[in-house]
Amino acid sequence: MSVIYILLGVSVIVALVFFIAFIFAVKSGQYDDSYTPSVRMLFEDELIKEETTKKKTILTKKNN
Repeated sequence: MSVIYILLGVSVIVALVFFIAFIFAVKSGQYDDSYTPSVRMLFEDELIKEETTKKKTILTKKNN
């Protein structure tokens, strides 16, 4: 029975540590950017196309 009390105490301490870490992250501004994630999926294909064309031009320059 005493093991339950120990596990309960440890779980409360772990929960408090995660809560404090969350509060610290919010106060430090980690979750401030709410615009970029919604737009990133719209432009991701264009960024991938640009990267592949850059890689192709670099490879052709190295081969010449």
